[in-house]
Amino acid sequence: MAGGERQVSIWSIPERQGRGPRPAYSRAQITEAAIRIADADGLDAASMRRIAADLGTGAMSLYRYVPSRDDLLDLMVDSVLLVREIPDRPSGDWRADLTLIAENTREMWLRHPWLAGLHRSRASYGPNRLRLLEFAFGALDVGIPVDEMLILLDMLNGYVERVVRGEIEWTREMRQSGMTPERWMTESGPYVRELLDTGRYPMFERIVKDARLPHMTPEQQFRYGLNHVLDRIAGALPTP
Repeated sequence: MAGGERQVSIWSIPERQGRGPRPAYSRAQITEAAIRIADADGLDAASMRRIAADLGTGAMSLYRYVPSRDDLLDLMVDSVLLVREIPDRPSGDWRADLTLIAENTREMWLRHPWLAGLHRSRASYGPNRLRLLEFAFGALDVGIPVDEMLILLDMLNGYVERVVRGEIEWTREMRQSGMTPERWMTESGPYVRELLDTGRYPMFERIVKDARLPHMTPEQQFRYGLNHVLDRIAGALPTP
């Protein structure tokens, strides 16, 4: 199928088709090798050729198990989705459940920064994604329409993604330049004081003098913003 028509989902294709000798590899082995390589050297490095070398086989042989690059990416993403233990059912406390989802997503992205390079509009419904979907929507199943759930969860996921992309990018820049947050604030201090002395930027002055967020750790910033998002979700839910 490497050059043929692509199936809607890799999970719609049986891993072992028909009779014959036992497969030498599994999708799980191929996926795990791809994730190891991407974690170490970035997503582009996780090519079929590199994965095959890691497994000790030829690249073309892997297409029997994973027909396309898109299929491989779907398998990789679904495999890393569950970092924390997600219960089979929501707890009944939607705020705690959505906090667990948000923390799981942040930790997943930080463990696998190559996810920040993926921009995929097409949804893929692997087993781990479906488990998260059932848990998240079940947590918000409190008498509101499913479209409302979609909007609220999109707001939550959008917040988490934006913040964690920023964390990953900042870490990458620090690694490349050696510019720590403390050093950046020290070196930018003289210019900031020049701006404040002009008196033309009163809101900027308030941010510099009064804002607490820039002085928080990434974890503290994440939780501060997350609590505000959850407060907005609470306002859209029916009163108990």
